[in-house]
Amino acid sequence: MSETLLKIEHLTHRFGGLQALTDINVEIEKGSINALIGPNGAGKTTVFNLVSGFYVPSEGDIVFDGTRLNGLRPHKIADLQIGRTFQNIRLWSDMTVLDNICIAQHSRMGFTLKDVFLRTKKYKDREAEIHKKAWELLEKFSLADTALDYPKNLPYGIQRRVEIARALSLEPKLLMLDEPAAGLSTSDLDGLISYIRWIHDTFGITIWMIEHQMQVVNTLANRIKVINFGKELAEGTPEEIQKNPAVIEAYLGNSDIDIKNAYPSLSKKS
Repeated sequence: MSETLLKIEHLTHRFGGLQALTDINVEIEKGSINALIGPNGAGKTTVFNLVSGFYVPSEGDIVFDGTRLNGLRPHKIADLQIGRTFQNIRLWSDMTVLDNICIAQHSRMGFTLKDVFLRTKKYKDREAEIHKKAWELLEKFSLADTALDYPKNLPYGIQRRVEIARALSLEPKLLMLDEPAAGLSTSDLDGLISYIRWIHDTFGITIWMIEHQMQVVNTLANRIKVINFGKELAEGTPEEIQKNPAVIEAYLGNSDIDIKNAYPSLSKKS
């Protein structure tokens, strides 16, 4: 029997007088790969920001693994083992790749400022553990050769891998990927698909992604939720979503989606 990891009920959010989301409902099963899609401005990243604690919902509930997230600060939510990446890569560009991975574990360091100043055994032992774990993660991601480089000097695709590795350093139960294919060429998509599948299988975690590249979504996702203008439009398997008339209508003429590849039956209409 499937087990629910994340449940969002009647999620509504307003920015002043602007209604960004209205009555969004999401249920994500443990161990699954899910996608949240919709045209630009649909409210997808707002949903992720509400789950991550950057915003507090105006209405509704967000429950993760039995804990209500409403009102919790982002670092508290990260402590509950939710990791995420961002549409625009947010690495500390003036820290090494190794330090980027290590600092993500700051909330679990377990030592005080006093321990740091006095360089106590507790501090030294915990620092050694954090560095060991970071090196192991970099090796798994084939990033060990970049450990002492600065992210700003690395190619875009490598920076994206570092950001995902940093999110995984939290040992998340849920990994939220905000447009992982952003900035990648079409020829790189097969590699990204294999990469996400490898993460899912290797780390045994649940993945929820926002993505415009339907090749990625249709290949990986077990279920897809579609929103448009801040409201639910459809939900189902990739096969069901591809045939849904409301989804097809919402995406026609949207340059962010390759309709011909995502929905071959539309090629005569486009």
